[in-house]
Amino acid sequence: MFLNIQNKEDRIALVGLGYVGLPLALALAKKCSVIGFEIDGNRLQKLKNGEDPSRELEPQAFAQADILFTDSLDELSKARFFIVAVPTPVDAYNQPDLKPLISATETVGKVLKKGDYVVYESTVYPGCTEEVCLPLLERISGLSCGPDFKAGYSPERINPGDKEHTLTNTVKIVSGSDKEALEQIARVYELVIEAGVHPAPNIKVAEMAKIIENTQRDVNIALMNELSIIAGRLGINIYDVIEAAGTKWNFIKFSPGLVGGHCIGVDPYYLVHKAYALKYHPQIIRAGRYVNDTMGGYIAKKLVKRIIATGARIMGCRILVMGITYKENVSDIRNSKVVDIINELKDFGVEVDVVDPFADSNEVIHEYGINLSAAPSGKYRAVVVAVTHDSYKNLSEEYIESLCEENGFLLDIKGIYRNKIQRLNYMSL
Repeated sequence: MFLNIQNKEDRIALVGLGYVGLPLALALAKKCSVIGFEIDGNRLQKLKNGEDPSRELEPQAFAQADILFTDSLDELSKARFFIVAVPTPVDAYNQPDLKPLISATETVGKVLKKGDYVVYESTVYPGCTEEVCLPLLERISGLSCGPDFKAGYSPERINPGDKEHTLTNTVKIVSGSDKEALEQIARVYELVIEAGVHPAPNIKVAEMAKIIENTQRDVNIALMNELSIIAGRLGINIYDVIEAAGTKWNFIKFSPGLVGGHCIGVDPYYLVHKAYALKYHPQIIRAGRYVNDTMGGYIAKKLVKRIIATGARIMGCRILVMGITYKENVSDIRNSKVVDIINELKDFGVEVDVVDPFADSNEVIHEYGINLSAAPSGKYRAVVVAVTHDSYKNLSEEYIESLCEENGFLLDIKGIYRNKIQRLNYMSL
């Protein structure tokens, strides 16, 4: 299989061309012949025009790439090595939503042939690939995993907005349904992963390795969020505490903040789901999720209390929120916890304006029913810097002061203006 792919006799297909699938598809397309399968018509047209709908990749990333973007099953059937990289969100009850994964698996199953390979990159709970995906592939294709086709799991490790830790310089975990599958899958990924691959002993290990990466971060951030609440009640700044504690060589510098997005704010729920199925009730993971999921409301209430304490009327007061994406310097708004702050403020009768240089206004309206403002207008009782986009980091106190009413507030969630504000009422976590 590998030699045929390397010689462009066999083609690779990427099913799902979002922030994970597209960079991998284009990297492989510099070495192999690739089919990029995308069912969203608007996204597909942008891809054909050499434009990344996620706005992560520059146009030159499409240059000299041997790739066909299509939504045709006939074209997809020409591939022999399939990589599935679709989203795996949670539903309104924080249960795994496998609909995109199941739909992609059904699509691949319709074109699967003897000798083909199928590799999953979507983040799932341990066991999902072998318990859900492979049986579905077998049922739809009429083939059997092992004698007829091979399968594997290689979790994505792309960090949106991160130009330092990239696809090619980050070690890739690979696993396979048998020894031969592992070897061939590893060799395919080694074509583009300069940092090399780490062969996991089986698919479940690879699945769980991915999910604990983000669960570990979630729990550590939850600890810092809880410590920030305690520090606030003590009347001290948590960032001062972290700076002091960080002088010890073995202190791990996690920071408090909002935990949203499609990874850290989602993946722990997949592990919790599987733990419950195994009759185990995880305590630390659930507690961490509770702390992080409630931080938006806590932050908004903290600001409201401070404003009321000045004697100002909260009903009808104007507050500016700067940033609505789930993290800095990206356009992705999925599962943004800034929305929790906005909604909580609105519940108090506050008029909230929201600006963000990266977010797409149509996407924000569609996802959250929130209208983005092109720019701040008028005076605000408070300015909330919710996302630390680079363009916000060097704003002067004079500029922020110009946005505020007399006796206005700056709520600096990530503490980027700490020790820089002299006149405004200043708050951070």
